[in-house]
Amino acid sequence: MIFQLMSMLMNYVDDEEGAELAEYGLVLALIAVVAIGALTALGGGISGTLGSITAELGG
Repeated sequence: MIFQLMSMLMNYVDDEEGAELAEYGLVLALIAVVAIGALTALGGGISGTLGSITAELGG
């Protein structure tokens, strides 16, 4: 079973689609980092806005 897993892994690494998949993975990771950075930057503003809405509603 381990030999089959290693064989499948080696075929996956040797396959050219694996390189494309790695590139897509890197692009996805970059998008995730940018999204996290944007949400972190906007988090304070959103928190302040929600806090003022809560205060206006009497919460």
